[in-house]
Amino acid sequence: MSISSEILTEAQGRNRRNPEATRASILAAARIEFAAKGLEGARVDQIAKRAKANKQLVYYYFGSKDDLYQAALDATYAEIRASERELDLSALPPRDAMVRLIDFSLDYLDEHREFIRMLADENARGASHVRNSDTALKTNSPLLELIAETLDRGVAEGVFRDGVDPLELYVSIAGMTFFYFANGLTMSAIFGRDLSTPEALALYRNHIVTLTLNGLRP
Repeated sequence: MSISSEILTEAQGRNRRNPEATRASILAAARIEFAAKGLEGARVDQIAKRAKANKQLVYYYFGSKDDLYQAALDATYAEIRASERELDLSALPPRDAMVRLIDFSLDYLDEHREFIRMLADENARGASHVRNSDTALKTNSPLLELIAETLDRGVAEGVFRDGVDPLELYVSIAGMTFFYFANGLTMSAIFGRDLSTPEALALYRNHIVTLTLNGLRP
């Protein structure tokens, strides 16, 4: 069961007369539908059916399908931001902290495939909803500050080279981890190697850890 499905099941089990519970059920169902079919392919009646709610309640709570998609995207970003804030990289030596960051990125994407699919759909649409998202725009990723602090400690301890831009490193790690899951099926087919197995993921994890740490060496 995916994380969104677990959220949906929990929301459905609450008091159906509770407006917040109903709204949560609709939002959880919307995240599943939008991740699977995108904004254009998802249907409000299917979202209502999955949430076990009246279709009119979808419009009552969210206004429109487009507004519901915006809310689902915001919830997706809020979830990963909350997980990022739980990282305590400052408690680890710089190199170990960087390995922890890579592990987090790989593990989160592996467990939240709906996040990958929603971001792919949003990018295909020109990121128009992200630009209107208070969650995405007003809340900068706490990872940037954590990365900057880790880089500074690494430079001070002589294990990292100076001049590494935190955002560029963030983008590099995100790119290496996101691409693996977003394009894993096509790469497996093209190169004749199943990249979906735990063994393949473990090998790739070691590869990008080695690549990143070597790139940060003085």
